[in-house]
Amino acid sequence: MSIAAVVLAAGASRRLGRAKQSLEIGGETLLERAVRVAVEARLVPVIVVVRDPGVANVLGGREGMVRTAEVAAGLRGCEVVVNELADEGMASSIRVGVARAQELGVVGVVVMACDQVALRAEHLRELYGEVDRVTGSGYAGKVGIPAYFPAEKFGELMELRGDVGARELLRGAAAMVDEGLDLDVDTEADVERARGMLG
Repeated sequence: MSIAAVVLAAGASRRLGRAKQSLEIGGETLLERAVRVAVEARLVPVIVVVRDPGVANVLGGREGMVRTAEVAAGLRGCEVVVNELADEGMASSIRVGVARAQELGVVGVVVMACDQVALRAEHLRELYGEVDRVTGSGYAGKVGIPAYFPAEKFGELMELRGDVGARELLRGAAAMVDEGLDLDVDTEADVERARGMLG
């Protein structure tokens, strides 16, 4: 009866200009923080989706993606999978992560980003409190990720395309509100806000 986390860490970080996954804030990288929170939320396994560093086509360059893959590989409690189609956008990473979760026979997945620094383990546990219900996170007047999807929704997740993520599947879904999740690290200004929050 395990519920997996799918941590999306294959983004190109184009707005930031460097690989945010390996950016250190508050004594740990953003990726380390995301995995730690997922483990604390008792999500098993924690599947981290990374970009193939050998074909990195990002402003952060190959070095940033290599560092991201190394960080992921060194983290306890997680499994790393490579998204060969990362340039397509977020949907491709969701498909890769969900496909692996499906192989492992989990009852559901929590899809999460690696750059929402206010995310708490308690919030993730609230998301999967009802294992048969799609539940997203409410912030800034919308419902987004992190979000929980039961296994019967895996087929729809596998049909996603482009860079829109699971937005359509969350339309009308139940939501657990946490306004702090509106801060994700996309720009240098966001980095400074996150450092102010975490020290």
